[in-house]
Amino acid sequence: MSYATISPYTGETLATFADATDAEVSAALDQADSAFHAWRQTSFAERGRILQNAADLLRRDCDAYAKLLTLEMGKLFSEAKAEVQLSARIFEYYVRHAEALLTPETLPVLDPAEGKAVLVCEPLGVLLAIEPWNFPYYQIARILAPQLSAGNTLILKHASNVPQSAAAFEKLMAEAGLPEGCFKNLYATRDQVNRIINDPRVHGVALTGSEGAGALVAAEAGRALKKSTMELGGADAFVVLADADLQKTIDWAVFGRHWNGGQVCVSSKRMIVVDAVYDAFLDGYRKGVAGLVAGDPFDPNTTLAPLSSQKAADEIKEQIRKAVALGAKAEEVGPPVPNQGAFVQPTILTELGDENPARHWEFFGPVSMLFRAKDEDDAVRIANDSPFGLGGSVFTTDEKRGFEVAKRISTGMVFVNHPTKVEADLPFGGIRRSGYGRELLGLGLKEFVNHKLIDIVDIDARF
Repeated sequence: MSYATISPYTGETLATFADATDAEVSAALDQADSAFHAWRQTSFAERGRILQNAADLLRRDCDAYAKLLTLEMGKLFSEAKAEVQLSARIFEYYVRHAEALLTPETLPVLDPAEGKAVLVCEPLGVLLAIEPWNFPYYQIARILAPQLSAGNTLILKHASNVPQSAAAFEKLMAEAGLPEGCFKNLYATRDQVNRIINDPRVHGVALTGSEGAGALVAAEAGRALKKSTMELGGADAFVVLADADLQKTIDWAVFGRHWNGGQVCVSSKRMIVVDAVYDAFLDGYRKGVAGLVAGDPFDPNTTLAPLSSQKAADEIKEQIRKAVALGAKAEEVGPPVPNQGAFVQPTILTELGDENPARHWEFFGPVSMLFRAKDEDDAVRIANDSPFGLGGSVFTTDEKRGFEVAKRISTGMVFVNHPTKVEADLPFGGIRRSGYGRELLGLGLKEFVNHKLIDIVDIDARF
């Protein structure tokens, strides 16, 4: 897999790591299974103590953890620190709520003769998490915190370009007091991933990543009859109605598309603006994007980060060329980005007709697609004309109207007057080619548990 830290800004290879050996994979499976049998019996208080320790350590050493994110995938240092803080809040959410969310539920029964029916949530065992590079800590936290809280243990296969971030999180959990084997980072190969999925001691796999990776892993999990959750791509609609506060909406649009270098599954990739305000929006949006400053992600004056790798930058430039060849109009915006680093010039794509397949693509970088909608109904039509279904947003000064329009948009999440965002206390997930399953809250907590019925029937009951 060629695990390596390569600075997206300088292009320098900072560290390399060998793939896991088969012996290391075997040891990790043995330890994870052994640890599970003890961890599942650990009290919620003790689980919570360890998770709180992890949150405290993240906050104490925030700058050090953030530095790794910026070095490995080019994230703005300010955004890296925000990711560290978000990860800490996710741990704390489960410290406070896991026990209550997993409380056994007494079921209402139609006939007292059925007995006292109770639904209990029991952990499944060892899980495999396959995570991407764009939020190296947050992606781990949002699967690790709920699954440790539920009593499961976890093996991590992280993206090959963030090996130090993965190792840092494993070290964090050990320092927090997590027993050995409960969480293990492996620099696994693709063949080893398949081996892990097919091991009978592994009971589920959670993947966040591309459609292609998701299809392969889901197929392997299906063949092994293992539960899986998939958080895949997205092309979130950013719907602007005629009564929107235009300047605030433009400011949110610039942010919503370009945070994390535009490398976010829930960033605002498709601006859908009703005809009455389209020209004014485009003019303001163009000026806002032109004001972004590309440069060293450690520099506090930088507002546009490089992409995660030169390969990623080259791929999105090729996507732009293909979209134009298919009939789209591309407008490069702002001063030229630096020659040094994996930068892509911010680009606005327009004239994406119904027949242009590029309108259905995900551009994972600073590329915005703008669509002119005739009216509100047409805006909803365009929003729903996508193979994806992750997030989306609606901008209007009428909250009731915004809520009604949001209900008509076919995605897993819709925000009114804010781009799709992530929080420790909000669920995350989508539909269609954006995947299946949910992470965070009780939904994520219960994705990998046995919902077991225990029914206590009167011993004198007769057939």
